[in-house]
Amino acid sequence: QVHLVESGGGLVQPGGSLELSCVASESIARMGWYRQAPGKQRGLVGTMLTNDIPIYSDSVKGRFTISRDNAKNMVYLQMHNVNLDDTAVYYCYAAPLTGRPSWGQGTQVTVSS
Repeated sequence: QVHLVESGGGLVQPGGSLELSCVASESIARMGWYRQAPGKQRGLVGTMLTNDIPIYSDSVKGRFTISRDNAKNMVYLQMHNVNLDDTAVYYCYAAPLTGRPSWGQGTQVTVSS
């Protein structure tokens, strides 16, 4: 499996912005982000294939942006206009075209005034 390390979580005020980063131990086809809020199941934030258009969940579309730096095996999540419902542990996700995915250890994002 691919080793993933996230960074960039923390406390942000409603309406604010935050950026998460994730580095993979090797090149991989699909990278992205999932999140898990307290008492809820882990759900999709967004993912993208190398050099392709990202796909997003409806809850973050228009507010969050996923990008990749393929040379560095990195994926980023830019979060804008955050709200209380964005509070969650955010997990970096990576998967080959066929095969099992890999997960990072998670980074906490807390939206609070």
